[in-house]
Amino acid sequence: MPLSTAARLAPATALIALLLAAGHAAAAPVAATIENGTTTTACAEEDNVSLTLRGDGIRQMRIEALQPDYLDKIGNDVTAPDFSGCNFDGGAHPTDPAHRFKKRTVVLLDNAEWRIVGMTLPTFWRPQSVPVTVGKRSDRGFHLLQVFRKENGKALEAIVLYPSDGYWRLKPLPDPRFGDGVYGSSFLLGPVEAAARPVVSIASIRIVPKPLAIHVRFTNGGSAVARVDEISRTRTALDVTLSKPTVNAQPFAVLRSMYVTPDNADVSEVRWQAAPQAAQQVLPLPEVKSLQATQVRFGRSLPSKHNTSAPDISFGGFDSSEAR
Repeated sequence: MPLSTAARLAPATALIALLLAAGHAAAAPVAATIENGTTTTACAEEDNVSLTLRGDGIRQMRIEALQPDYLDKIGNDVTAPDFSGCNFDGGAHPTDPAHRFKKRTVVLLDNAEWRIVGMTLPTFWRPQSVPVTVGKRSDRGFHLLQVFRKENGKALEAIVLYPSDGYWRLKPLPDPRFGDGVYGSSFLLGPVEAAARPVVSIASIRIVPKPLAIHVRFTNGGSAVARVDEISRTRTALDVTLSKPTVNAQPFAVLRSMYVTPDNADVSEVRWQAAPQAAQQVLPLPEVKSLQATQVRFGRSLPSKHNTSAPDISFGGFDSSEAR
């Protein structure tokens, strides 16, 4: 007896359902493990906060710098350095090597939307000279790459990348009351290694201007693309894609910051969700040991007397798929 149409289609329908289910499972959110390695300090200019992110199979994430929730409630932005509790006075950290370089500043791109500047400092703690390409222009040996967003013809800095040690800093466009605004926490992105402090070793950097994307090749052969999705007065956001899935044995990011007291800190609390639909949880930084999160925000609820307007930094959107 000939099979009915429904019977003939049943195996194909079942296969399609299995493929859709597999695809749905592959796209399921991935949780990262956050470990707190913060140490005690009295120095407001020392990065004593280390919050390490690990996970297996992560290929994508979103990193944002967000205005602190209290920004509208403050009238004074304290941005001056505070060395009162430190054993150094604004020069190089006493434990750092001092490799010497010829100081220079190079404008690598300047158009209606972006200004990108490379800076070489007179001294730096690492000797690496990383090749940098911006559009069709190539150079090397910069210690800072600064990305400015043009607004009404004025260039406002929003991103800094340190090629020699792999540190990033982000901030939203500033509240007009507070001039250029201020950075606070920094972070590492990529295969984190232990040196005098955590580093990511970069082999080369290529910046594509339109749409703006920062391509970073690591010395271990892997790479990352950080696409600039938004720079506004609310946030600066990077959508990151890694060429290799992360492995739990090696951190894929580390947030570096400062904490002395709750009102003298660039990060004083951690807010996170264990799953996309889970309730947000909050803990003061000193109480955080280890947690699992699909979204985590390192920031402050209490206004700080140090870098008062500095942004919170958020990691989320962890995904195991290769492309969004």
